[in-house]
Amino acid sequence: MLLVVGGNSHNIGKTSVAAAVIQSLPEAGWTAVKITQYDAGECSTGQSACRCDGSEHPYTLSEQTEPASTDSGRFLAAGALRSYWLRTARGNLGYAIPELRKMIRTSRNVLLESNGVLQFLRPDLYLLVLDTSLKDIKDSARWFFNRADAYVFVGDEQKVPYWKGIPTRWLREKPGFRVTSPGYASEELIRFVQSAMGKVSPIATLP
Repeated sequence: MLLVVGGNSHNIGKTSVAAAVIQSLPEAGWTAVKITQYDAGECSTGQSACRCDGSEHPYTLSEQTEPASTDSGRFLAAGALRSYWLRTARGNLGYAIPELRKMIRTSRNVLLESNGVLQFLRPDLYLLVLDTSLKDIKDSARWFFNRADAYVFVGDEQKVPYWKGIPTRWLREKPGFRVTSPGYASEELIRFVQSAMGKVSPIATLP
């Protein structure tokens, strides 16, 4: 199974939701990948001595080997079998897709934390984490909003968002799950993921 977890903004709990799914379903044997995209013109290695502006190192994929407070470390701590951090400049994610496809073929279940990866992959399940108290919505979330199979709501549940180009009826047309800190999971959400795992079809990629 390929599960993608995205969100409408930064620092709203996407990693917490992903880790909660991993922890709730340890028997799935997850391989998890945190995908970070940053402004173009930087080397993905993060080394200031490298001045390739991203052209020589379009992406860097690092395996997390120990549980830690980092996002990929939290995936391991939650029970993932393997965990990685993929770093790439915006516009360069496509270079990493062959390696992600190989990972998908050789893993039982894969969780990717990203919206942008939907440009290249059709997941079996796409969960979109939403903090409706925020006016902010990332372009990547806007582009793929209605491809979500379900919405996971965090934050102030009394707020009704106004996001340009996003009809509020979309929020009523798909399943929605409310999660709160610190667990960031609900029995209903986990059952929903389990149900999807029982209906897995071969992973398809966009042409």
